[in-house]
Amino acid sequence: MTGVNTEKASLKKNPLGTKRSFTEKKKEALAGYLYISPFFILFAIFGLFPILFSFYLGFHKWNGFGEMEYVGFKNFNLILSDPLFWKSLSNTMIMWILGTLPQLLIGIILAYALNAAIIKYKSIFRVSVFMPYVTSTVAVAIVFGIMFNDQPFGLFNIIIGWFGMDPINWTTSDWGLKIAISTMVFWRWVGYNTIIYLAGLQAIPSELYEAATIDGASTRQKIQYITIPMLKPIIILTVFTSTIGALQLFTEPLIMVGRTYREEGLTVVLYLYREAFNNMAFGTASATAIILFLIIVVLSSINVFIANRIGK
Repeated sequence: MTGVNTEKASLKKNPLGTKRSFTEKKKEALAGYLYISPFFILFAIFGLFPILFSFYLGFHKWNGFGEMEYVGFKNFNLILSDPLFWKSLSNTMIMWILGTLPQLLIGIILAYALNAAIIKYKSIFRVSVFMPYVTSTVAVAIVFGIMFNDQPFGLFNIIIGWFGMDPINWTTSDWGLKIAISTMVFWRWVGYNTIIYLAGLQAIPSELYEAATIDGASTRQKIQYITIPMLKPIIILTVFTSTIGALQLFTEPLIMVGRTYREEGLTVVLYLYREAFNNMAFGTASATAIILFLIIVVLSSINVFIANRIGK
């Protein structure tokens, strides 16, 4: 009887038993989901839906106004049989090699120099290196357009003139335009990768370098056996993001080439943009986006695999 009375007394204090505490947990969880829901709602509207709709649109013919017509893989056949698409793909790959790969190597070198103890005024150099990344792309394109002027008084034509070379038509020649765009991409993004590498270098324990110095290791051996292996996760990250960014190159060639869409500086994303908003062929534009997505997945996987082998 005493146990029964005790249970009744506890039920009077908490008539819902464990249900009350369970409800409170649900309320706390619901409050947490409400706080983070704006991000997921905005991502679903402006991120996830366009992606899914683009995949759907890739199998339809649509000009943006009328009814959609299902055409199957016809859009993909049109894109893959278009020589201009393959020209844009080759341009993108060349600009990736010329502008993106060197910035990763130079970024590591600059980060190592900025992390060295002998460098003074490190804060000033770090801000200077990172400054191109926060500079307006339009302003950068205007400056580089002046530097790569086709006339003999252009800065780079003056420089190559010192070595006895003739002026180059940077904005109209095939390789000249690629070099100009790649140089602009390199200058704008090398500081971003440098700061990431610098953060990775500062996370490496100094005791490792001190122990290597005591053992008589040279600077090259420290870099090879300590710096590079410890930076491997950062290297994989930068290789992954730089590969995606290079294959999605759009702003720099658009400003340099303009609405003429000359094939010398046409990239895959610029080709996609032309199909959608000039030719009003949203189906083929979406098919191009799907093909670019598959190319990015393949190349990113290969680059991450190669970068993952570093330090082994």
